[in-house]
Amino acid sequence: MTVVRPAVEIEAPVQRFRRIRHRSAALCAQLSAEDMMVQSMPDASPAKWHLAHTTWFFEKFVLERDADYRPAHPEWHYLFNSYYQSVGPMHARPQRGLLSRPGIAQIYDFRERVDEAVSERLRRGVDAATLAVIELGLQHEQQHQELLLTDIKHAFATNPLLPAYTARLAPRSTADTVTLNFIAGREDIVEIGHEGKAFAFDNEGPRHRALLQPHALANRLITNAEYAEFVHDGGYREPSLWLSDGWDAVRRENWQRPLYWQEDLDSEFTLAGVHPIDPQAPVCHVSYYEADAFARWAGARLPTEAEWESAAASLPVQGNLLDERAFHPRAASQEPGLLQMFGDVWEWTASPYVSYPGFRPLPGALGEYNGKFMCGQWILRGGSCATPREHVRASYRNFFPPHARWQFMGIRLGQDR
Repeated sequence: MTVVRPAVEIEAPVQRFRRIRHRSAALCAQLSAEDMMVQSMPDASPAKWHLAHTTWFFEKFVLERDADYRPAHPEWHYLFNSYYQSVGPMHARPQRGLLSRPGIAQIYDFRERVDEAVSERLRRGVDAATLAVIELGLQHEQQHQELLLTDIKHAFATNPLLPAYTARLAPRSTADTVTLNFIAGREDIVEIGHEGKAFAFDNEGPRHRALLQPHALANRLITNAEYAEFVHDGGYREPSLWLSDGWDAVRRENWQRPLYWQEDLDSEFTLAGVHPIDPQAPVCHVSYYEADAFARWAGARLPTEAEWESAAASLPVQGNLLDERAFHPRAASQEPGLLQMFGDVWEWTASPYVSYPGFRPLPGALGEYNGKFMCGQWILRGGSCATPREHVRASYRNFFPPHARWQFMGIRLGQDR
């Protein structure tokens, strides 16, 4: 008898839930209890807090939809709420590293208890509204998987021993550097924003029209070697290249090179410890200010998010993402067309983080997820070597303040035509 199987295996909701939740714990498997306590700066969080906060999300927004549910530790809601003011107060973000209690074992027990409760509800079947909140929680979990890695990298970089998170690192390229050239984009009225029934965050819509002027995008990301030319040419000493706030940041923070580059400008701190800089790999851990200054120095500019999305919309989501487990950007391959649009580093755009025409946040407390941050932030696109592949898409809008550097952030140039 011939058995006809579906071309694509459809993952059951409970299996998907368990798989994504397991990855967060797996990323922490090589960390000690002491590692998981460290908070190296106010913008970062301890690994232990990430594990607890993502669990709190499912308890607060999924399990407590059942009026009969009783949390085992209701006082933990104060500890592990992040910024949802409408559901209650929270512990100060810069002081998350002071939470020695509850301990790691208690956090893992919390995760297992909540995971089993959510899994049981999925096995019994849930309504569409609850399933949508669970999916939001899983997407939220995947965001924190990237933050787990970037936050532990920053914490390890502050340790004089410069310890390694992993023993492996993406191999250096042995091929010639891909020649940088510019590929013309569409000059047209285009539609951008999420479409279809698959998941998207509220800030990715509504789909709307945008006017693209004549422009072009670089075929690949800016390399370490190219950024080193900017450094050696005095880029950090020339105020005419910088936005006013950026120049203030350069002087205040004494920036002289990308975050994690060592003083010799030949080596950098990575998740595998200190290694020689690969000149062909994309430069990363640069702020919006640095990306903008480099673009001015290079006689170019940063792309707008509409230009970037229009170019990426027809491309498959593939590249050096978390699933590759390289944990570091890699050099572009010798291929035609736009390269590295997904993975390696998040790409700064020239677009501020503002709402699309007709934007409406999610109802209730979940409406605090994105909309409240639409002030003083800048858009990044494309994902990084720490982003799960299934989490990113062409319409995905990441956002950070312009001074941020600790994420895997890099540069693709654009230009007017």
